[in-house]
Amino acid sequence: MPDSPESRPLNGHPVDPALTREIAGLIISALNLELTEADIDPAAPLYREGLGLDSIDILEVALVVSKRYGFKLKDDDKDNVRIFGSLSSLAAHVAERRTK
Repeated sequence: MPDSPESRPLNGHPVDPALTREIAGLIISALNLELTEADIDPAAPLYREGLGLDSIDILEVALVVSKRYGFKLKDDDKDNVRIFGSLSSLAAHVAERRTK
């Protein structure tokens, strides 16, 4: 679906929906959530409302994403609110920064 959040252009390139689903799976696995990838709305907030993650959950997600995709998500990054705003925004950031 061309207008879905997970396929929004990133620097002129669409974010791969498979990457979005893969990251959803990493979140589910890292946090032992009883959900499927399809249960996570790519446009819903990850923090508090939406998926309901807290700051410790976000740190765990940052760690597994950093290890899996070969770049560091820093806890003092001024863009963290945007990066972790939703699954779509996290996937877009990963697509832009990944080395693996």
